[in-house]
Amino acid sequence: AGADPAMFPLVAERGVGICLMHMRGEPLTMQDDPRYGDVLSEVAAFLLARMEAAVALGVPEGHIVLDPGIGFGKSLDHNLALLRGLPSIVALGRPVLVGVSRKGIIGALTGRDVPGRMAGSIGAALAAVDAGAAVVRVHDVPETVDALRVFTEIRGGAA
Repeated sequence: AGADPAMFPLVAERGVGICLMHMRGEPLTMQDDPRYGDVLSEVAAFLLARMEAAVALGVPEGHIVLDPGIGFGKSLDHNLALLRGLPSIVALGRPVLVGVSRKGIIGALTGRDVPGRMAGSIGAALAAVDAGAAVVRVHDVPETVDALRVFTEIRGGAA
């Protein structure tokens, strides 16, 4: 999310897009007892602050995508709260990316190892799109595209 002070000026100079993702801690320690008072409001406030910082340094708002960082410094309950509260992140006004494919949350909910998590991952992708996610990061692309196509048509139009 632009922790490197050179990131936002470089993005602005190059005219490229940027995905701002929330992560608590560092990759090696992020899952060591993550704690939040209210994970949804804290993640939303973080993403809003980072978006405002990027815009202040010249990144056009239209070049920004937000990612609540499912699985990055969050417990199962935190991840579920973020997915259930996704409309609050969507309300920040930028496209939201959700990456849950094959993650630990899917394993915790299904009891399956990574190779057996496709169905759960597709279910999570559908739920994320239904809650307003504009982008889903997935491993099983053809299967997820098919599921989203069917879901979207039954729901009545474009996702």
